[in-house]
Amino acid sequence: MPIPLPITFLIDLLTLFGLFAIISMSLNLEFGYAGIPNFGKMLAVAGGAFFVGAVPGRVIAYMLDVPTSLDFFRNNLEVVSLVNQALASNPIISTLYLLASLAGAALAGAALGYIASYPGIRLRGDYLAMTLLAMAEVLRVIGDNWEPLIGGSLGVRIPDPFRWVGGEYRSLSVALTILGVTAAMFVYLELVSKSPLGRTLKAVRDEELSARVYGKDVDRLRVKTLIVGCAIAAVSGALYSFLTASVSARDFNRVTHTFWPWVMVLVGGAGNNLGAVVGAGIFVTLRRLITFYKSYFEAIVPFDVVWLEYMLLGLALILVLLYRPEGLLPERPTRTLKRGDILRVISRMKRKEEN
Repeated sequence: MPIPLPITFLIDLLTLFGLFAIISMSLNLEFGYAGIPNFGKMLAVAGGAFFVGAVPGRVIAYMLDVPTSLDFFRNNLEVVSLVNQALASNPIISTLYLLASLAGAALAGAALGYIASYPGIRLRGDYLAMTLLAMAEVLRVIGDNWEPLIGGSLGVRIPDPFRWVGGEYRSLSVALTILGVTAAMFVYLELVSKSPLGRTLKAVRDEELSARVYGKDVDRLRVKTLIVGCAIAAVSGALYSFLTASVSARDFNRVTHTFWPWVMVLVGGAGNNLGAVVGAGIFVTLRRLITFYKSYFEAIVPFDVVWLEYMLLGLALILVLLYRPEGLLPERPTRTLKRGDILRVISRMKRKEEN
C-alpha cells in the first residue's frame, strides 16, 4: 500500500530535520559552548560520508564473498547489487553493517577534528574560521578528484542497510533511524552541557584568561571539543549517505553544510541545545515550504523564483538578528544547585544582612 503524499512530505521533512539538527547541535557544542568559530563544518560532515563511501562497502563485499575479480569502483553497480541481495534477506547483518559504519564515520570525523585542532589551539577569531573553511574545501576537492576515495566526480553507490525493509516503508525506516540518532545526540549533549565540563567550556568561551588562571587546560579543552563536535557531525554525513545510498563530493558544499547550520544556531539561540534543534526545525520547515510553493509566485515576483528561497530565508535571519539577537531560545544560566537550595542560601544571606 503506497504512503499518501502528505505523509511522504512529512517523512521527508522529519528526515532533513534530523540530519540538520545533528549538525547544528555539533556546531552549538563548538561555538555555543566553547566559542570556537567552526566555519569548516562541512569538513566533518563530508568526512563521515566519504568514510562510508570508501570503507564499509568494500569490507562487507569481502565478507559476503563477492567475486574478487569485481572491483568496487569499476564494477560498482554490480558489486552493490550483489551485496544488496544478501542484505535484503538478512536484517541482522544489515543492522550490524549500519552500526559499524556509523561508528567508523564517527571515528573518521574525530580524526579530522583532531587534525583541525592544530590551528584551533593556535589561532583565534577570523583567522581560525578562515583556516577551518579552507580545510573543508580541500577535503571536498580531494573527494571530487581522487577516484580511489569515493569514485571522483562520478561518486559511488553504497550497499543499502535498509534494503531488507523494502517498498514504500524504507523512507519511514530511515527517518525513524535518523530521529533516533538525533534524540540520542541531544540527550548526550544535554548531559555534557549540565556537567562540570559544560560549565568549564562556557568559562573558556566567556573569559579564556580567567579560565587559564584557575588552572584549566584551555588548549586541551579546545582539542576535545573539536574532536567530539566533528565526530557528531560526521554521523550526520554518514546517515545522509545511507539515505541516498550513494556518496558524491558534489553533494556537500559550504552553503548547505556550513552556513545553513550557522543560521540554525543563530536563529535558535547559541549555547542552548534545544535552541539549536528548534532553529533547525524552523529553518528546514520554512525551506521545504518555500521550495514546495515557490512555483505559485512565478507570475508575481520580477525575478527567477529560484532566488526566492534565499531571499526569504535571508530576510528571516535579518529580522531575528535585529529583534532577537540572542536567538529565539536564549542561553539560560546553568544552576549548580537545586532551586530549593538556592532559595535557602538566599534566605540565610538576607537574615545575616538584617542582623
